[in-house]
Amino acid sequence: MTKILILMGSPRLNGNTAELCKPFIQRLEERGAQVSYIPVEELDISPCRACYACQNISGEYGCVQRDDMYEIVREIIAADCIILATPIYSWYCPAKLKAVLDRHYGLNKYYGSAEGSLWAGKNVGIIATHGYEGDYATSPFETGVERLCKHSNLEYVGMYSVQDEDDLASFQTESAVAGAREFADRIMRLL
Repeated sequence: MTKILILMGSPRLNGNTAELCKPFIQRLEERGAQVSYIPVEELDISPCRACYACQNISGEYGCVQRDDMYEIVREIIAADCIILATPIYSWYCPAKLKAVLDRHYGLNKYYGSAEGSLWAGKNVGIIATHGYEGDYATSPFETGVERLCKHSNLEYVGMYSVQDEDDLASFQTESAVAGAREFADRIMRLL
């Protein structure tokens, strides 16, 4: 069974990004995927300390900070595809999701005595909500994720985004819902 992890990065648990995830998740489940949905706002995730301790621990994540990042790492390792669901704030994701992305270090063992990767080959995609128009709003974040994928030997599978033009209603339109469902179909075809 295909396992999809959705890291929902919005601090608004029932806001625009969560709304856009609904038809996406529904379609994934219709196609037989097992979906794990984690609202990172509800978790205790500290910023990376750049101590590099994780780089000297083989075969496991190895971060010295014993917070909820370990729960996310377990889900990442179990998943076939990781979807970063996020609003775009100042051309990037909100702080808690950024902390998750920064804490990826322990998944790659490139900078110390340990070697290997705990997540190489995973697929990564984006669902984004934003105020400004498409590419102008999303390209800095998408570029960052594409570079993370290249650096970590992950497969970037693309992005689906919708602009906020009428609050929550923008993410409930026929075209927004159809686009989310089509993105789910595309993800499933790639896996």
